[in-house]
Amino acid sequence: MFFRKIINELDLWAQDKERKPLILRGARQVGKTTAVKIFSKKFDQFIYLNLETKADADLFNYRLPIDDLIQAIFLHKNVVSTSGKVLLFIDEIQNSPPAVAMMRYFYESAKSFHIIAAGSLLETLISREQISFPVGRVQYMFMYPLTFEEFLIATGRDQAVQLIHQVPLPMFAFSNILEYFHKYTFIGGMPEVIKKYSEKINIMGLVPVYQGLITSFIDDVNKYARNSAMAEVISYAIEAAPFEAGKRIKFQGFGSSNYRSREMGEALRTLERAMILYLLYPTTATTPPAKPDKKKSPRLQFLDTGLINYVAGLQDHYFKAQTLHSFYQGLMAEHIVGQELMAIDMKTSRKTSFWVREKKQSRAEVDFIVPCGRYLIPVEVKAGKTGTLRSLHQFVDKADHPYAIRLYAGHLEKIHTTTPKGKSFTLLNMPYFLAGKIIEYIEWMIATEEER
Repeated sequence: MFFRKIINELDLWAQDKERKPLILRGARQVGKTTAVKIFSKKFDQFIYLNLETKADADLFNYRLPIDDLIQAIFLHKNVVSTSGKVLLFIDEIQNSPPAVAMMRYFYESAKSFHIIAAGSLLETLISREQISFPVGRVQYMFMYPLTFEEFLIATGRDQAVQLIHQVPLPMFAFSNILEYFHKYTFIGGMPEVIKKYSEKINIMGLVPVYQGLITSFIDDVNKYARNSAMAEVISYAIEAAPFEAGKRIKFQGFGSSNYRSREMGEALRTLERAMILYLLYPTTATTPPAKPDKKKSPRLQFLDTGLINYVAGLQDHYFKAQTLHSFYQGLMAEHIVGQELMAIDMKTSRKTSFWVREKKQSRAEVDFIVPCGRYLIPVEVKAGKTGTLRSLHQFVDKADHPYAIRLYAGHLEKIHTTTPKGKSFTLLNMPYFLAGKIIEYIEWMIATEEER
C-alpha cells in the first residue's frame, strides 16, 4: 500500500467544516480504493461499500429516505456504534444511478459523516440514465498514476525524495535522480506494476501485469459504449492510442483506421471521460486565461508511459539508453513531462495545454504552458541536452513577462539571454525529473530575479 500525495488533500478536505461529499475520479487501477483505505486509518469507523457487489448496490435500489438509508447501511455492515469520526466510502458508484442521485442528500442531511465515492465514467452514466446530478452538492478530486515523487517513496528512495524537495536542487544529486527518473519512465506509474517492480520482479515478470491492465480497459468497452458498433471503435482506439501518444492527431482515420471523424471523436472523448487518455488542445494566448482552441488538432496524452512502452515494445531500449532522446523522436520525454504536469492539480479537471502560432509562412509550437499567478510560462522539453528554442523565443517575444523554462537531460541552470529579436529574458534550464515541481521553480525563478 503506497503512500499517495492525494491523502494530504483528503486530510484538508476532512478538516473543512463546510466540506461536501467527495467524488474521487480516476481511471481504473490507479489506486483510488487503496488511497481511501490508507486514509481511513484516521477515522474511528470506516464503512466500505462496493457497488459492484449486488448486496451493497441493493441498499440504494430500495430508494429509501436518507435517514433510513444510513440506518440500512449500518445494519448491513453490522455497525453498532457511530460515535467518533465516521468515513463512508462508496466504491464503484458508477454501477448504481440511484447511489449517484443520493449524493445530494448526503450533503443536505448527513453532514456529520465523511462521504467519499469513487467511480469512472460518471458523465456517461448520468447522460445515459438521465440522472439529476447533484451540482453544487459534491466536490471532486482527481487521481492519476503514481508521480515520480510517489515512485521514489514507493521504492524506498527516501533521500532522493528529500533532495527533490530542496529548491534549488543540489548539483550532486543530479546523476542518481536522473537514473531513477529513467526507470520510472520505463515502467510507468501504475500501482500494480510498481508493486511488482519493488518486489524485484524482472521485466518479463511485469509483462502479464501490463497486459492485464490493457485487457481490463478493453473489457470495460461495453460499459463505455452506447452500442456494439461503438464498442468496436472504442476498442480500436484503446489499442491504437499508445502509438499516437505525444502526437497531434486528427479524428478522421485515427490510428491508420477507416473510421470517420464523428465516430472516432466520440470514442476518444469517451475514453477521455474514463481518464484513459486526454485530448490536449492548443492555445494562442500568451496571457491568462489560456483558453483552448478546440478547432485546432489536439495532442494525445495517454494514461501512463509504462503502458505505452509495453504496447510499443520499447522496454529493451531503456537498458541501453542514457537519455530519453531516442524514443519516439523525443516524444517520450515530452509525454512523461505531460504526465507529471497533469498530476500537479488534483482538485480540478483542468488539463495542461500547449501554445501554437500557426501562420501560412510560420508555424511555431511550445510544448507546454504553465499558468502561475498573472503569467503563462512557456515550457519546452528537450529529450537530450541540446536543441533549438525557436518556438519558445517567439512566445517570449509576444509575452508580457521575461521568463521561460527548458526541461532537459542536464543540470539546473538559470541563464540570462535574448531572443533573436532582442528581447532579454530569463531561461531556467531544469532536469526533466523536476517537472512535478515546476510551480515551485517558477516561483523561485521569479522571486530571485525580482531581488536582483
